[in-house]
Amino acid sequence: MSDYRVRAGEINEDQMTAMMESYSAKWPTSFFLGAAFASMAASLVLKAQGKDNMSLFIGQWAAPFLILGTYNKMVKQHGSDAQAKVL
Repeated sequence: MSDYRVRAGEINEDQMTAMMESYSAKWPTSFFLGAAFASMAASLVLKAQGKDNMSLFIGQWAAPFLILGTYNKMVKQHGSDAQAKVL
């Protein structure tokens, strides 16, 4: 059976990824947490106003914001490319 795992430093990230991560790393991780709570609060207000479809749409933004916050935190702690650490 073949081993298809990618090992640290084996494949480099491209410059586009590095550029996007350099900009997003400047944002505090609490920004994403705040955005998630804001989307939940906006969803609650829209639901109370009877705008059910818009409420569901806005409420579903919370999970992606939390995932982006987790990714942002990981990039800050571990960096985006293992190759940079090997050199």
